[in-house]
Amino acid sequence: MAAAQVAGSLPSGPAQEAQREPPLEQGRGFRCLSARLCALRPDDSSSSRTEIHLLFDQLISENYSEGSGVAPEDVSTLLVHACRLVPLNQNHLVSKLSQLIHHLLNTLQVIVDEQNLDFLLAYTISAIQQCSSWTHMQILQALAALVYCNGSKCQKYLPDLLGKSGLLMKLSDLAQSDPEVRRAAVHCMANLCLSVPGQPYLEEPYQNICFQAFLTTLQSPKSSDMDDITFCMLLQNALKGIQSLLNGGKMKLTQTDALGALLAVLKNKRKKSKVKVKKIQQGEEEEEESSGEREVAPVTGSGRLNPHKGDTQCPSSLGVPSLPLAGSGAAGKDQVSSSFSSSIWKRVSSSESDYSDAEGGMQSKVRSYQAKVRQGALACFLSTIKSIEKKVLYGYWSAFVPDTPELGSPQSVSLMTLTLKDPSPKTRACALQVLSAILEGSKQFLSVAEDTSDHRRAFTPFSVMIASSIKELHRCLLLALVAESSSQTLTQIIKCLANLVSNSPYNRLKLSLLTKVWNQIKPYIRHKDVNVRVSSLTLLGAIVSTHAPLPEVQLLLQQPCSSGLSNSNSATPHVSPPDWWKKAPSGPFLEEATVSSPKVSSEPCWLIRLCISIVVLPKEDACSGSDAGCTGGSTYEPFPLRLEALQVLAHLARGYFSMTQVYLMELGEVICKCLGEADPSVQLHGAKLLEELGTGLIQQYKPDSSIAPDQRVPVTLVVMFWTVMLNGPLPRALQNSEHPTLQASACDALSSILPEAFSNLLSDRQILCITMLLGLNDSKNRLVKAATSRALGVYVLFPCLRQDVIFVADTANAILMSLQDKSLNVRAKAAWSLGNLTDTLIVNMETPDPSFQEEFSGLLLLKMLRSAIEASKDKDKVKSNAVRALGNLLHFLQPSHIEKPRFAEIIEEAIQALISTVLIEAAMKVRWNACYAMGNVFKNSALPLGTALWTSQAYNALTSVVTSCKNFKVRIRSAAALSVPGKREHYGSVDQYAQIWNALVTALQKSEDTTDFLEFKYCASLRTQICQALIHLLSLASASDLSCIKETLELNGDMVQSYIIQFLKSGTERDDTGAPHSPQERDQMVKTALEHISSVQTLAGDTSKRAIMGFLEDILTVYFDPSGSQVALLGLTNRCRTRN
Repeated sequence: MAAAQVAGSLPSGPAQEAQREPPLEQGRGFRCLSARLCALRPDDSSSSRTEIHLLFDQLISENYSEGSGVAPEDVSTLLVHACRLVPLNQNHLVSKLSQLIHHLLNTLQVIVDEQNLDFLLAYTISAIQQCSSWTHMQILQALAALVYCNGSKCQKYLPDLLGKSGLLMKLSDLAQSDPEVRRAAVHCMANLCLSVPGQPYLEEPYQNICFQAFLTTLQSPKSSDMDDITFCMLLQNALKGIQSLLNGGKMKLTQTDALGALLAVLKNKRKKSKVKVKKIQQGEEEEEESSGEREVAPVTGSGRLNPHKGDTQCPSSLGVPSLPLAGSGAAGKDQVSSSFSSSIWKRVSSSESDYSDAEGGMQSKVRSYQAKVRQGALACFLSTIKSIEKKVLYGYWSAFVPDTPELGSPQSVSLMTLTLKDPSPKTRACALQVLSAILEGSKQFLSVAEDTSDHRRAFTPFSVMIASSIKELHRCLLLALVAESSSQTLTQIIKCLANLVSNSPYNRLKLSLLTKVWNQIKPYIRHKDVNVRVSSLTLLGAIVSTHAPLPEVQLLLQQPCSSGLSNSNSATPHVSPPDWWKKAPSGPFLEEATVSSPKVSSEPCWLIRLCISIVVLPKEDACSGSDAGCTGGSTYEPFPLRLEALQVLAHLARGYFSMTQVYLMELGEVICKCLGEADPSVQLHGAKLLEELGTGLIQQYKPDSSIAPDQRVPVTLVVMFWTVMLNGPLPRALQNSEHPTLQASACDALSSILPEAFSNLLSDRQILCITMLLGLNDSKNRLVKAATSRALGVYVLFPCLRQDVIFVADTANAILMSLQDKSLNVRAKAAWSLGNLTDTLIVNMETPDPSFQEEFSGLLLLKMLRSAIEASKDKDKVKSNAVRALGNLLHFLQPSHIEKPRFAEIIEEAIQALISTVLIEAAMKVRWNACYAMGNVFKNSALPLGTALWTSQAYNALTSVVTSCKNFKVRIRSAAALSVPGKREHYGSVDQYAQIWNALVTALQKSEDTTDFLEFKYCASLRTQICQALIHLLSLASASDLSCIKETLELNGDMVQSYIIQFLKSGTERDDTGAPHSPQERDQMVKTALEHISSVQTLAGDTSKRAIMGFLEDILTVYFDPSGSQVALLGLTNRCRTRN
């Protein structure tokens, strides 16, 4: 292992070797001084001490520029020899040596290797124990430099440092008289906690010791003998220590007391040491935070350190940025990781010469340190948020998020206080990132908000309090938006607004919140900073995608183009004339598209026009210096802006297709342009937009669509649209094997074609689609293979393809091959497609033309059955559709198949697979599909249901589920399956029939027994299905079954009767089982059962028949009595008695 490493990554190959040979001039001073020092031998004479002093001073004052040519192992060797030269009884020399250790390691950015570290740590620990207290400050600085990024190598010294009577515990104690020593000790502990990826973390007991020490430091007030700057540095070190434990150490805050104490102290430190807030004015900038030392950051893997080239934050991503390891510090790398900006943990210069008292430098310096404390507290808060569960965090919601306008009292300080009033743009940005982290993923928590009606009560409901918080967040963030001048902070405000919009339940809130956000953000679309423009589009995308479609947003989209663009309270945005986006691409299809498109709105959608212009039009002026995505020579807007515009168009197509459809052909040309570009990300976003448009068209033509036929896009126009796509660059995107993600997205887009439009495409275009999909199914890339499998599963349902035996067979073979893939995602998509393919088999079976069944290969059926059986043993994602396919295949089998010996074994195996899936403790969807599949099996009258050995096993499985399954939807489906057989002999023996009947009665009795309140909403549907199954069994009962039915009714007749009457009187809604939904259908079922029972021939003296008939007559009497239909009931009863 190398003795130590220095910062700066070196290129590989010969160039790297060349750079390792420094010029003679580089490092010559260090080498000369090092040689002189290493030539000395331990000597206690005054002349020797003087020479050592002189050499130390010269080494400290030497100019170590970047790339000084000093080898890290030389530094370690020098320091070890220096320690051997300095006895511990020489306090002045020990102090000077400590300064040298700190200076060399800090300036040359050296991390000492484990062997030399062991010697140096032993020396510094002994020095603290033996030397005078006035040397402790310098020794601790040296110790901090030594342990930086070396915490995992200090294990054997941890008891001496962090034990019950450890040095750092004593020196960091509140009783420590010297505040500088206390600060330095806390700094050492923070550096010990700083972990390096790939190395062991600090052991948990020591993590807890350090955490408590840091927490105690943060909770303690400033002592009278401590100046403001030292106190700020002390707080910074404690905050950095906690952040290191949470980030690198992966410490989990499982103790409620510890979490509460930490959050309380973080909130306190955010408002502690506040400077007098000032109103944020246009053009105001934060005072430059001076620092006497350069920042450094460790790089993982090589162990080297890279200097930061500035402290500018990159705000290009919507989420909270990652947390890089950063920097070193005042006393030996006084810096830890920060997610906000590399300047949060700036090095602390021990010299105050950078500040001029005459110019008010001290006051400026204090303000700078106070701002760093606030930023450090926010950085630590962000790390805390990431280390705890959101449901725990939201218990502290009201402590950090206001629910009423803040009036300035200390108790009302929140994250919004800092956002609105802190003079430092960096601190404001930090507060906004913390708020964004809180809001991220808060949709379920905020969904309880209710603000649609006035609440005049003695208390404020929780839902109203959350609604008030949401409104206050909107108000404060919009105020901050208007007042902010820093582009980076402005970007964070808009991103925070986007997070708020994405998670707020606007369908439960009063109108106008989104309107205010909408009108405020529109001018920023033309801001001079590209990051602000990108985040503005992100916010608009969040607005059009939240709870879409919202009537409020629909109205906003229909606003005139110039609405809200010319007027703004902010002087920052640069606004072009209101018709700047009216330029649009033209093409040969636009004229016909305009004629054919349905006229949904007379006012064009300005947002669509805006996004189209951003994507396809050349930029109006050169990119500003802040245009991060601007590339040299590019004539278009920066890539991030164009990609965000495409995402907004996709959101609009998904949520507001009625407005988007007017621009269908124009958007088609946009997609063709995107797919034809060289940049894969633009191509990918174009393909995503195509998929959304295709899905919107499919939704319009669904049977249950609420869109009037004259408001739909005409099929002829859809055909034209897809013809343009297939004649354009879409096939090239499908064949672009260099970018498999683009291929997969293009497959998804191709699967979104409207079936009615596909059937009207030219035959060569249809063949092109099918050929490309079947060919891509052989791709070695799992993303492409999964997307292709899914697309084939869509195509096999197309009416124009499903009766094509050759296409169905080719698709089946492709799907069966994908079912063998190693990727779970590919197998899951293939299983879904296999289920769709078997649905097609059932549809074809129900058509009058038997040719499809006759031509479909029996051998292929066998292969499909075997593959489905194997897939039913796979993971739940695959299993749920595999059992669906099994049920359809067993339903599809013709008598000619069943009679063949080779099918007998596979049928038995398939049914056993279904039975085991019904019974296993799997996901609800798996068991539901298994019960559904079993019902499909029962529909095949050619199967030996009732006589085969598996009959009793199948019924036993279903009756077990209907009585005991925790999930009511699975119970409903099992009851539906039990009511499928259409003949009495299908239910098997009298005992089997009795078991089914008794199980259904028991299930009806237990239909409200559940501990999960979410299941209660399915109770009525469950009772409906069980009642339907019981009536169905009565309508098929034989004479030998009546005694069992009578016994059950004697015990539970009143209960059964009351539920059947409820079933007859229930509403007209149709549940997921397809149960009869009209009252006439329901009472006809009971009448049919009564007529059947009356027709059963029984032995003389058997009272069962009379009892059951009386039971059914009583039900009908109670049901018909209120409607005055007794005459019809008497007529029915008389007919039954006459037959009897």
